[in-house]
Amino acid sequence: MPAKTDSRRWMAWLALACLVVPMFASYFFDDMFSSISYLFEDPSLTVLGWNASEYGWYAGAYSVLCVFGGLVVCGILLDKWGVRITGSIFVGMMALGAGIVLWALLRGGAHSLKMAYAGCMLFGLGSEIAGTAVTRSIARWFKGGPMALAMGLQLAIARLGTAFALVLSPVLVAQQAGHVYSLAETARPAMVGVGLMAAGLLLWAFFVAMDARRFPSSGSQAQSEADAFRFSDVLKVLTNKNFWLLGLLCVLFYSSIIAFKKFAGAILIPRFDIPAQTAGWMVSMLPFSTVIFAPLFGLMVDKKGRGTRWMLLGSVLALVAHLLLAFAPAGVPFWGYLSMVFLGFGYSLVPAALWPSVPKVVPDKVLGTTFALIYWVQNLGLMTFKMLAGSILGKSGDAVSVELMFVGLCVAALVVAFLFARTSDRHPDLRLDAPNA
Repeated sequence: MPAKTDSRRWMAWLALACLVVPMFASYFFDDMFSSISYLFEDPSLTVLGWNASEYGWYAGAYSVLCVFGGLVVCGILLDKWGVRITGSIFVGMMALGAGIVLWALLRGGAHSLKMAYAGCMLFGLGSEIAGTAVTRSIARWFKGGPMALAMGLQLAIARLGTAFALVLSPVLVAQQAGHVYSLAETARPAMVGVGLMAAGLLLWAFFVAMDARRFPSSGSQAQSEADAFRFSDVLKVLTNKNFWLLGLLCVLFYSSIIAFKKFAGAILIPRFDIPAQTAGWMVSMLPFSTVIFAPLFGLMVDKKGRGTRWMLLGSVLALVAHLLLAFAPAGVPFWGYLSMVFLGFGYSLVPAALWPSVPKVVPDKVLGTTFALIYWVQNLGLMTFKMLAGSILGKSGDAVSVELMFVGLCVAALVVAFLFARTSDRHPDLRLDAPNA
């Protein structure tokens, strides 16, 4: 029996290794322009000809299909069809959308933005459902074990894709004064991203084979769960106060970081008077820090609990970071680096405690639907705040004005985290602050 248990444990870690690669590719592709977003401040800098507002619309396209029903419907399908079928469909959609974006960037022309917008919509829905399938799979493979650690590792390696994009993109598209960037030059990060997507597809297929072997009865089990699933269960989730607290914390906190990353170059370069490559390294501290600290914080939540308190601390750190970005002395890079340290710790703490809390507040049979609903709320906010940030920069070009928006998001996130901590105190039966393993 111990040998069988050890074998299953190693299989779980091998499955996790396969699951992280599609997410690594997704994060890379999503953030491939973040550290070179200055290219879109002036349409004359590129043959592509996009401006900051148009880039903001492109970035916001990621969330369009997610927001307008796709994410919720597909989350229900995930509970009814299982991760193997649903996940395969949407990992494929993610890769297809990335391919369309690459095609639009290489082709250029008057309709390039529309094609890229359509591709980003497909990529976004595919990525979110693929991410939901990955999270759902980790919850099943690591049930009763180090779930927070596994989720933290998945998150850390996925965010390493963001770090890779932030550091590599300024190298692929080197900053040159007075240079007009060709279509091929602008598309170089997307070429790398599509290559990573191909590797992710192969390893997802390997995971599907492993999952079929590890859960050979999952067909009948999935059917049994589907029979038990009722659409009324969705209403029960939507009337669950804890779902809304987690969803609101997710959208407010993630928007203060993910929307910021989309315009990191346009904010950090003028605020701290640094070149693009330095800005890329500066903001890359966010994902690099999570590579180390997200698994450690996940292990801490598994062993020590107190998850709601770590969410509070992470929200405070994010608020301090954006206050520094908005009000620290201009032209002093030290303040930029310090703000990234605070933001990186917060970016590790909150997700490490937030995602393992979801299975504690809803039944297992609607876990996929619940994750999808939370991602839906998150994407509604991300779409809105990316477009709003692009609009603010496009009209005023003022980095401080954008930062004030992020400060407001952090204040709201802190309030929600406090309310969720009070829920934990009042309902100890939920074991929100209890250790996981």
